[in-house]
Amino acid sequence: MNTDILLGLMVPFAGTALGSACVFLMKNKMNRQVERSLTGFASGVMVAASVWSLLVPAMEQSHGMGRLAFVPAFFGFWAGILFLLFLDSVVPHLHMNTDKAEGPKSKMARMTMMVLAVTLHNIPEGMAVGVIYAAFKSGNSGISAGAAMALSLGIAIQNFPEGAIISMPLAAEGRSRKKAFVYGVLSGAVEPVFGLITVLAVGFIVPAMPYLLSFAAGAMLYVVVEELIPEMSEGEHSNIGVVMFAVGFTMMMALDVALG
Repeated sequence: MNTDILLGLMVPFAGTALGSACVFLMKNKMNRQVERSLTGFASGVMVAASVWSLLVPAMEQSHGMGRLAFVPAFFGFWAGILFLLFLDSVVPHLHMNTDKAEGPKSKMARMTMMVLAVTLHNIPEGMAVGVIYAAFKSGNSGISAGAAMALSLGIAIQNFPEGAIISMPLAAEGRSRKKAFVYGVLSGAVEPVFGLITVLAVGFIVPAMPYLLSFAAGAMLYVVVEELIPEMSEGEHSNIGVVMFAVGFTMMMALDVALG
């Protein structure tokens, strides 16, 4: 497999690992405003990546359908939403800043369910990177190496705060910093795994590429609306999350256009 593709698949995972390493610099629990800022930034990156790197290319690849070019993106998007809704319902997990677990009842440790919550929304990110590199590998999708790397870098940038958001609260709750770091890293390990599986299956998925690109977009936007935005907005009103959302969105938009 092309070295550039392997590098692209590992870049988002590196972002999670670097963010998780912030736990070794921590002295106190993460400030709530900082957490809101990071969550808002991650949300902005994911929304921009879903639109510019996934939905727009999906419709461009379907241009031969004329006015119906939106159809693959429409159905792929809904498939992604329903897929994450299904996972949300069958996997026990616990979001940050809450004591009530979601999904089926489980006797899993609180830390395990917190990591599962982050892992769940890393799945569509891994799929998104895998799909766009699969499209690049196919050679006839119109997606360049720069466009693929733009998405990979964008997800890595938003994975950095995600890694910190998972590892630092765990350490603040009394876990050792080393264990908190390991759990943070493991939460992102699913991304290169799903990405690699997608790229290896490129021969089978090329005809369905518009559907798969929009599937990844739907799955990522489900995570943003169901998890990240509520976490960004809960409690006392603050504009910092919205401002950082805009920063993340415009950064990802610029990155996609500049490299694409």
